[in-house]
Amino acid sequence: MESILFVCTGNTCRSSMAEGIFRGELKKDKELAERFEVSSAGISAFDGEPASEYAVSALKDLYGLDISLHRARLLKKEHIDNASLILTMTRSHKQAICSLFPEARKKTFTLKEFAYEYGVSDRTAKSSFNPDISDPFGMPENIYKQCAREIKDAVVRTVEKLRNYGK
Repeated sequence: MESILFVCTGNTCRSSMAEGIFRGELKKDKELAERFEVSSAGISAFDGEPASEYAVSALKDLYGLDISLHRARLLKKEHIDNASLILTMTRSHKQAICSLFPEARKKTFTLKEFAYEYGVSDRTAKSSFNPDISDPFGMPENIYKQCAREIKDAVVRTVEKLRNYGK
């Protein structure tokens, strides 16, 4: 089974939402659910912290997904070693992982880089492509919902790529 690891800073907002959305997508597709497992972690997480209140409510309100039982995990070498694919929320998360774990370089991307293949082939559009998903921490609930929508779109595209990979 292949393992997908989502990474952000505290593992209470973005990566927890990405994990929850990916799990929701796996529930829709038995074949994918048999091929992939998913988890998340944070570069500066406090083990055991719950998902933020607005992250929980955003996923519940928008997609009917429940991440209320999520607990943050501090990123460790074993998570990196066990992951087939590491998807970060920002370039700085990706750089931190590649700096701390150089062996992970070939399997580490920002979520949006992986989902959209670095934007589009047109140079102008590619140069304006932002591979980062902004941190909603401390922001109002509508910002969490905006973030959740951005993550959902990228996760759905990622799932589609993974579905077609190896076929």
